[in-house]
Amino acid sequence: MFTLNCNGRLLIIDKPIVMGIINTTPDSFFAGSRKSGVDAALEQAAKMLQDGATILDIGGQSTRPGSTLISENEERDRALPVIEAIAKAFPEAFISADTFYAAVARQSIAAGATIINDVSGGTMDEGMLQTVGTLRVPYICMHIKGTPQIMQQYASYENVVKEVLDYFIQKLSACKAAGIHDIIVDPGFGFAKNNTHNFQLLKHLHTFSILQKPLLIGLSRKGTIQKTLNIPAADALNGTTVLNTIALLNGARILRVHDVKEAAEAIKLLEAYQES
Repeated sequence: MFTLNCNGRLLIIDKPIVMGIINTTPDSFFAGSRKSGVDAALEQAAKMLQDGATILDIGGQSTRPGSTLISENEERDRALPVIEAIAKAFPEAFISADTFYAAVARQSIAAGATIINDVSGGTMDEGMLQTVGTLRVPYICMHIKGTPQIMQQYASYENVVKEVLDYFIQKLSACKAAGIHDIIVDPGFGFAKNNTHNFQLLKHLHTFSILQKPLLIGLSRKGTIQKTLNIPAADALNGTTVLNTIALLNGARILRVHDVKEAAEAIKLLEAYQES
């Protein structure tokens, strides 16, 4: 069991939970996750919470391979009104701000977010770790090499599992030095990794239990599913459920998904199977 202090509220993870993705971007890879206005985002948030989401992850910048980098001001203007509105409408929800900008992280917590989700692991803004440490909120630390714009150039490893594990051992030390006490680790499926790397990480996911931190998995409708099955993201829900189930069997505690209902059903069925 893991207990996280989310800005004064406790999030107890004694079984796997679901994080629903709400993107305030016009260019995220899955069109179904794009919510361009506050009203649309509120509607999506209500549905996700009803379907079983514990965390809502709000992002104002696409981090798909080759995406266009936008400024912290533009990201803030997209994401903060949505965070503020959802926090007001659904005070029971735990809101995660998906950003690699320290200033946006600080403003997001002030607007009602309670978790910071940083795909860069603190590498794209040198002030991020110190900022999160000062804010005293949980930090989702993801593995990446390079930036989303060029990361696929760095998809080279002698042993991807060992190298990602070593990365987290170093990052956990840096996070603790910055005053971050509650850390969630995300292996970063698809971030500077090809299909083979992604499947190797999934197969050996249990290795990361040595870190003794909640493990977040983001496989929802990603390129690994699309390329393996030769289908578009719109048709990748079934493949997502299959890989999420494998991840749960190998120790995943948080599923970051576009489709909350299906992820929650996978968790419930797996629990029934394990308890039988």
